Order: sequence, then structure tokens, then C-alpha cells
Amino acid sequence: MAVIVAATVVVIALIIGGGVWYAKSVDEGGKDDTASSSGGTGGGDNGTGGSGGDFPGGTEKVPANPGSHVLFRVPPPDVDDKSSISVSGSWLTDRAYVKSGVAEIVGYDPDKGTKLWTIPLPGPVCQASKHLTDDDLTAIAFEPAMPTKEKPSHGCTQVAALDLDAGKKLWTKTATVEGDLIRYDNVTVGGGTVAAGGTSGGAAFDLESGKPLWVPKANDGCYDLGYAGGEKLVAVRKCGTYDQPQLNIQTIDPKTGKVISEYKMAEGVEYASVISTEPLVVAAELGESDSIGITDAFSIDNKTGKLRIRISVPGGQFAARCSGVTKIESCTGVVVGNDRLYVQTEEHKSGGVRGRTNEIVAFDLATGKQTGQRADAGDGYTIAPLRMDGGNVIAYKRPPYDKGGQIVSIDGGSFKETKLLENPATKAVRDVETRMSPDYAEIVYAQGHLYMSAVYASELTTSDTSKSHVIAFGTDG
Repeated sequence: MAVIVAATVVVIALIIGGGVWYAKSVDEGGKDDTASSSGGTGGGDNGTGGSGGDFPGGTEKVPANPGSHVLFRVPPPDVDDKSSISVSGSWLTDRAYVKSGVAEIVGYDPDKGTKLWTIPLPGPVCQASKHLTDDDLTAIAFEPAMPTKEKPSHGCTQVAALDLDAGKKLWTKTATVEGDLIRYDNVTVGGGTVAAGGTSGGAAFDLESGKPLWVPKANDGCYDLGYAGGEKLVAVRKCGTYDQPQLNIQTIDPKTGKVISEYKMAEGVEYASVISTEPLVVAAELGESDSIGITDAFSIDNKTGKLRIRISVPGGQFAARCSGVTKIESCTGVVVGNDRLYVQTEEHKSGGVRGRTNEIVAFDLATGKQTGQRADAGDGYTIAPLRMDGGNVIAYKRPPYDKGGQIVSIDGGSFKETKLLENPATKAVRDVETRMSPDYAEIVYAQGHLYMSAVYASELTTSDTSKSHVIAFGTDG
């Protein structure tokens, strides 16, 4: 990253028309030291690498023609009552696009959409880990039976490991507390361990064998709300009283459950979500209790448990959302990479003919300051970060009324945008795509393939052709 010497960098937030515009960084002499992202073509050998070697390049290739076409659609599952059933979980491997259905996990050919395999389940999938191991293992939590009018929920008591290459369930486990089955609110994978937790207790199992490893200690009125996985395993542990909760963020040994480091959130913070376990970044909504929006992000040292910096990302200016009540890792509009926090701003007037837009901006996790980098969505588009690709940010652009959505790669150094995919602008396709909002749907992109899927299934309205369980797009290379 370029170093600005003997200059005071200023980042100015201007409130315009109820929204937030982020000015470029300037030194005291007025020189513009920020690389704008609009209309950029990206850097690196394949168009998505880091700028000047400052950040690692990505693996996503830039197609000769980013224009996509619909590869396939999966219709909504048939649900015969008016309740909604969870169909959480979608993953992409080298061999299959995998999606939860109603009481099943299905592997689809990534190009054709034909079913490759099905893993039947006795009840709905209520939680699914977003993490895959290098050999495509993951975990889910599910109910032991289908809901009925008499019993709409049987409890999310079953945990299973899945091999998404072989298309099979490796094992199924339950755990008890004082003779009662634990009901899990979340499940994750980290360090070869499946960890599942909730208000009634938690448990950890070896990912490959299913061997029980540890259970969280229940003492002093404390319990593990849940876990976040990936490179590390992190527990969100709740102590204190109902009126004065105390949340502890613990990095733990995945094989033993031993606490490696701990950070105590301020008293009164009721919920917290983990955006990243390495580096450790936690989100919370201070002074509120709806647990959906966030006001602050906490950059924490994994080794010592000490706070590196607290970053203010208040609603009204930023559009990051987390569901910290139960899911722990369920955050949208924010990703972590390059020791930076990338956050989407709230929509605001664009000044163009289509009216609304927003940006992605970056914060330094060491200093808490904005870096001055900004990726503009463009007139009528709204942009949301999805994940990192090496040092680059992969983002989805939700389209205006007359365009198709886009996937772009944002260079971690220059912040220039490279278009990787653009969907058809036909009304029939747009109607399906725009029902898959990044805030609520599951969006997976890799190597010219975009998959958008629902997380709930409900009673079908046969006349509504815009509903899909999955819609998949692809480029020609």
C-alpha cells in the first residue's frame, strides 16, 4: 500500500439527501491520494490481482465476456401448509452446487442443474455451517421430524457432518443436558471440529468421526450462545443477569474447548456476532436490543484477548446487518480481509436518472480509521460485499429496474472494480433475481458461476413465476 508522507489524511462524511457520501482522502495541499474505483478495470495478471503486489492476488478469472445467461432454475419446494420451512445452506465445490431442500440436501450439476445426489433427512435443516474444509466437509443441524399442525417444531436437536464430494452424511449426533436433548441455535466448523450451541447448551464433535470432544462449562450462570468457525474457533459466552448481561468473546482450542484468550464486552451488550475469526472481528449493537443492525465493530487480538480498536459503523450511515440472537456468524454487508473491514453504506440519492445508490468503504483494523478507499455502486445499483478472494473483495451489485445484477472484484490496493459477471436485463430474469436480496438470500459466486437461493420455503403460489428455490447464472468463459 502506498505510504503518504508528511500529510494529514482527512476523510469527510457528507450528509446529502438523508444519505452519506464519502469524500476522497486529501492531503493538506489538496492532492488526491485515493484511487477511485468507478469504472476501473482492476490490476494484476488476471485482472483481479492485488495492486503493485501490496495485497495478494485473487483466483477469480476475468471472462472475455462477462455477460451471463441462466444456467438453470430450481422451483420452490412444495410445502402444503401456510407455514415457512427453513432451507438454509448452500455450498459450491469443484463437483457440485449443493443446496438444502425441505428435509434433504441436494447436489446439483453446477452447469446443468441436474441432480447428482440427494441426502434425505427426517426433518428440516434449521442451521447450516457456511464453512467448508479443503476436502469439502461441512455440518448442519436439523429437526428429527417434519413439523405438523399439532407440533410445528420438534426442536433442532440433531447435528450431522456432510461430505459434499461423496454426497453422503458421515454421522448424526445429539447431546443432552440433565436428560433433555439440547436444541441448537447455530452450528459451525473450525479446526476439524463441529461446534453447535444455543441457550439450552452446546457440544463439539470431531468433524470426520463424530467423536464427542467437549461441552461448554456451565457455571456462574454462564452458557455459550454459539460459535464461529473458519480459521479459528470462537465462542460467544453469555453471563450475568437478564437486566445486566455480560458477553465474553473467547478464542478456544477446537479439540479441547480450552479458552486461549477472552475479551469481555461492555456490560449490557445483549448480543454479538462474529464477522471473522482470523483476524477476530466482532459486531454488536450498543444501546439497542433488536440484534439486527450493528453500531460498532470490535477488532480483537486473538492471542491476548485485548481490544485492538473499536470502529463505529452506525445505522443510517452503514448497512451492515447481523443476526446475533442465534446465528452468531450471520452478517451481511460487511467482510474482513487485508486487516481491513469492508462495509457497505446505506442507500442514498445518486444524482443520476435512476435515483439511488451506495458504496463500499474500508476501515483499517489497527487504527479504526477509514482508509479513504471507496467502491461506488453506480447510478441505480446498490453494492454489497460477499467475501474475500485473496486480497480482493468480491461484491454483488443489485440492479436498477432496467439492468441485470453484476458481480465485481474490487482490487484491495487500488480499489478499482473489475466486472466478472453481468446478468440478463430481461424482465422475466430480473423479476426472479431481485427477489433474492443479499440481505435475505444466499448468494454464492465462483469462476463465472453465480447461484442465488432462498432460505425459506412456503406454500406455493402457482401463478407467481418469479419465485425460485435456486437460480443459477454463468458466463461463457
